[in-house]
Amino acid sequence: MLGVSQVAYCRTVMQDGTEMVAIHAADGTPMAIAEDEASALNAILEHEMVPALLQ
Repeated sequence: MLGVSQVAYCRTVMQDGTEMVAIHAADGTPMAIAEDEASALNAILEHEMVPALLQ
């Protein structure tokens, strides 16, 4: 459970025919959906979490 409450990552998803950015906890639990990557990153930082980069 190391980092689950401190690390988050984003991935692109389709919701209602619109491309959105989903924010997930380190363990993959969905936390929120943002309109774009910049908004998602800002939300992660505002909640004092560390964004992780995925490849």
